Amino acid sequence: MQSLTSRAKAVDRKPMTMWEKMYIPAIAKGMSITFGHMFKKKPTVNYPEKTRPFSPVFRGLHVLNRDEEGRERCTACGLCAVACPAEAITMEGAERLPGEENVYREEKYAAKYEINMLRCIFCGLCEEACPKDAIYLSETFAPSNYTRKGFIYGKEELLIPDPVTDPQGFAKARGEHQPTTAK
Repeated sequence: MQSLTSRAKAVDRKPMTMWEKMYIPAIAKGMSITFGHMFKKKPTVNYPEKTRPFSPVFRGLHVLNRDEEGRERCTACGLCAVACPAEAITMEGAERLPGEENVYREEKYAAKYEINMLRCIFCGLCEEACPKDAIYLSETFAPSNYTRKGFIYGKEELLIPDPVTDPQGFAKARGEHQPTTAK
């Protein structure tokens, strides 16, 4: 019978020598590999103390953006939820009441906004679909948690700090993200 590939090797069935029976060459080869790795640079990063540099296109935790006056940008249009291939975003819209002009930018706002991070695939389509630059993926890792409920982020966890009352928190949460011009 002929083989279709040339990968098959004939097995050598000759008896082992005394030197091979003591496994000295195999042990020496294994030790040389071990000692070779001991003196190489470690690929591991001691995470909380040090962080590795990220790619400029890294997509991390979602953030709901505010404008310069501290008003929420989200108008509850639902385009981010429609664009999400994993169906991780749910939202409910509400009408702005008189006197809430300093809280919400438009007449309609997101009364409920949730992202299920267990379903999210960090594709960035929600960010691209948003016409108001209201959502973007920051340079922050999604933190770990012990319960499934801890991975469902509501509007309170996602909303960026108010730039009027907390400018340092706003700048820190914003990171290197530069918003596009107002649409």
